[in-house]
Amino acid sequence: MTSTDRLPAGGPPAARPGRHPLPVHDRGELRGVLGRFATGVTVLTAGRTAPRGMTANSFTSVSLDPAVILVCVLRTAAVHETILAEQAFAVSVLSGTQEKAARHFADRHRPRGAQEFEAVETVPGRFTGAPVLVGAQAWLECELTAEYDGGDHSIFLGSVLDIGRGPADDPLLYFAGGFHRLDD
Repeated sequence: MTSTDRLPAGGPPAARPGRHPLPVHDRGELRGVLGRFATGVTVLTAGRTAPRGMTANSFTSVSLDPAVILVCVLRTAAVHETILAEQAFAVSVLSGTQEKAARHFADRHRPRGAQEFEAVETVPGRFTGAPVLVGAQAWLECELTAEYDGGDHSIFLGSVLDIGRGPADDPLLYFAGGFHRLDD
């Protein structure tokens, strides 16, 4: 039985009395609360001839059989349209030595186009052609298999086409609005 099978006929129940969505003015507090969840840091890339990239911590494994992962991408991010056009993407899981790359791909004012990837060493993914960051803890190449509405983000599911990992290293973490390492 799936979670959808457990929903009452007609869809999910209406909100209970006394429960209201979080008011818009509390978004800063919501970011602070969500920032208390430590995550790994990835760089999400897409595109063979005109690649795009972004730093992302909204990444997770969905299924091992079949191999499926999930990433959340702001709809206005340049890589969003590239993922849709290519129907594929790559995820590089960053090591503790790659904070500079994380900051680069998080910077909204970084150079775009071919210059976007001059600051980091990459190799093209074998199946997608999307850039994979050299020195990453691990990497995955994925075929886009589904897109879901996630408010101001799209939730992309990717079927894993290829994987790899480097030597075990100190991972780069994101917590409370900043980058950290396990040895901090």
